[in-house]
Amino acid sequence: MKRIFTSILVVGAMCAAAPSSASAQRTQKPVLHGRHWVAITGKPMAATAGAMMYQKGGNAVDAAAAMLAAAATMWDALSWGGETQALIYHPVEKRVIGLNALGVAPSGATAEHFRTKGMEYPPETGVEAMVTPGTPGGLMTMLAEWGTLSLADVLGPAIEMAEGYPLEAGAVRSIRANAEEMKTWPYTRAVFFPDGGDGPEAGEILVQSDLATTLRKLVAAERMALDAGKSRRAAIMAAYDRFYSGDIAEEYVRGAGEQGSSVTMEDLASWRVRIEDPVRTTYRGIEVYKLTHWVQGPVLLQSLNILETVDLKSMGYNSARYLHALYQAMNLAFADRDFYYGDPYFPPDEPIRGLLSKEYARERARQIDWDRNDPLIGPGDPYPFQGGTNPFFDLLARWNQGAKAVTEASGPEAMRRFEEDFYMGTTSVQAADESGWVVSITPSGGWVPAVIAGHTGVGMSQRAQSFVVNPEDGPYNVIEPGKRPRATLTPSLALKDGRPFLSFAVQGGDSQDQNLLQFFLNVVEFGMNVQEAVEAANMNSFQMRASFGQHETSPGRMLLQDATPPWVQTELRRMGYTLAFAERTSGPINAIFFDWEHGSFWGGSSHHGDDYGIVW
Repeated sequence: MKRIFTSILVVGAMCAAAPSSASAQRTQKPVLHGRHWVAITGKPMAATAGAMMYQKGGNAVDAAAAMLAAAATMWDALSWGGETQALIYHPVEKRVIGLNALGVAPSGATAEHFRTKGMEYPPETGVEAMVTPGTPGGLMTMLAEWGTLSLADVLGPAIEMAEGYPLEAGAVRSIRANAEEMKTWPYTRAVFFPDGGDGPEAGEILVQSDLATTLRKLVAAERMALDAGKSRRAAIMAAYDRFYSGDIAEEYVRGAGEQGSSVTMEDLASWRVRIEDPVRTTYRGIEVYKLTHWVQGPVLLQSLNILETVDLKSMGYNSARYLHALYQAMNLAFADRDFYYGDPYFPPDEPIRGLLSKEYARERARQIDWDRNDPLIGPGDPYPFQGGTNPFFDLLARWNQGAKAVTEASGPEAMRRFEEDFYMGTTSVQAADESGWVVSITPSGGWVPAVIAGHTGVGMSQRAQSFVVNPEDGPYNVIEPGKRPRATLTPSLALKDGRPFLSFAVQGGDSQDQNLLQFFLNVVEFGMNVQEAVEAANMNSFQMRASFGQHETSPGRMLLQDATPPWVQTELRRMGYTLAFAERTSGPINAIFFDWEHGSFWGGSSHHGDDYGIVW
C-alpha cells in the first residue's frame, strides 16, 4: 500500500489495460492519515460525534456508538427504530465478533395475514412494514460489552441534536418527496410538518422533543443504576431494559398500535441482541469476515471463492472480460442468497457450510459461460458439499418460474422505481484506535418515510419488506412472528497475517456487496490505496432479485460509469448485456487500511454522497 502515492482517476478510464492505468489521476478527496484514531461515517455531524468520544478518552467502540446515535437522529438513511449490525475486532482476544441487532417480525405478521390481503411481500412503508427496533439494543449492548464511556457520554451529541439540528439537503428532499404519505401518520406529521406546510428547508432546525425525552430517559436509567451501586455494564443494561420492557416500550407499543401495528410488549421484551461468530473465507491468504446469512454478507465470500479460481489481474482493471467475470460470479452468489439465506435461529438450518466451501465454489465457477451472460442462472445445490440432502429440491427446480423481470420494455417509470428500491437506505460507520479496536457497522431502517411510534420520537423500521410470503420466493426467508428478515446490511473486516488489514462498509441496498467486492479487489489485485479504491468506478448488476418492493429482477442489466470506453461497451453488449450509465458508480464506500509498517491508519471516505471522516 505504501508504494502508491498517486491517486486514481475517479472514473478510472476503465481501460482494458495494466493495473497502472487505474492510478493515473488524483482522487476527489484525500486519504485520511491518522496515528491515534479514525472516525468515518455517512454524515459530517455524525463523524464529529465520534471524534468527540475520542477526545473524551473513549475507544473505537465508544466512537462508533456515538456516530450511530447521531446518524440515527438525522433520519435521512435511518432512525432509532431501525436495525444495527456490526463486526468488531477485539485486540486482546484477537478475534472478530459479530453483533446481530436486527429486529423481528411482530406477533401479527404471519404469512397467512399477508396472503389474505393478496400480498406476495410485506409492504414497503407503513406499520405493516415494521420489525421491532434493533438499533437501541445494538448500541447499548456494544457499548456495555466493549466500550469504556458512559451511555450519557455517548448519547450526549445525539440528545443535543434531537433538541435541534440543521437539516441537510438530502433529508429535506426525502421529506418533501414523501410528504403526502408522512402527513397521514399523526406523530410523524407533528415532527416534520408542525405548521402543515410542504416540509422543512435545508438548514432549518429540526426539533425532536419526544426523541430527546426518550434518550434522556435512557441516560436517567443509567444514572439511577449507578447511584444504586450497579456496575457500568449493568447500568447501561438498565437503560436497555427501560427501552424494551419499561415505559418507553409501553409508549412505543401504544403509539404503534394506535396506527394499526400488531407489535406487543412481549415482542419487545423477548427480543435480544445476538453476539455471534462471523463467517469467513480466505482470498490470496487474506482472511475476510462477514456476518452470517441473516444478512447478505456471505455473498461477498462466495464471490471471492468463485473468483479465486481465475486470474483477475491479467484481465485488466474494468476490461470487458473482468466486468463479465465479476457479473457472472455475483450472479451465482446472489442466486444462492435469494434462495438459501434467512434467519439462522429459525428452522430449517441454512446450508452455510456448503455455500462457503471452496469445492462448491469450484463447481459453481464451472457453470460460467465466458462468452455471454446467462439470464437464467439459478441457485446451486450446496447440500452435497456438507454431506446433506436439499429439503427444498422441488422449489429449487422451479426457481426461475417465479422471477418478476423489469426490462426496458417495462417503461421508464417502472425502471426508475425498480432502481430506486434497489439502492434503498442505509449508512456506514467505520472506527479504529491505536489500542487495536476496530468497528465496522452498516445501520439502517426507519428511514424517511417512517411511522413514528407515539411520543417516543422513534421511527419504525421498514425492514419486513425484505421477507417473502410464499416459500417459492425463498423458503428460508418466509415471514413469521419473531423471525428476522434476510437483510442487505453487510459490514466487512479483513485480516492479514493475523492483524487487521481492511475495515470497510457501504450503503446502497442490493448493491452493497457488489461495491464492497470491487473495493476489496481494487486494493488486493490492483494495488490501489484506500481512497483510490473507494472512488474507483464500479459495475453494478441488477440480475439478482431485489430485497425491497416487489423483489423484482432485471437480468443482464449492468450499470457502468459514464466514461467507460466505447470498445468495452461494445464488447459487453455483444455478451448480451443491457447497459446503463451514471456519473459515479463507486457506491458510498467508507474504509480503513491498517499500515502496520508505519504504525498509522489510512482512511478512505467516499466522494459519492455526504460521507465524512476525521482522524488524529
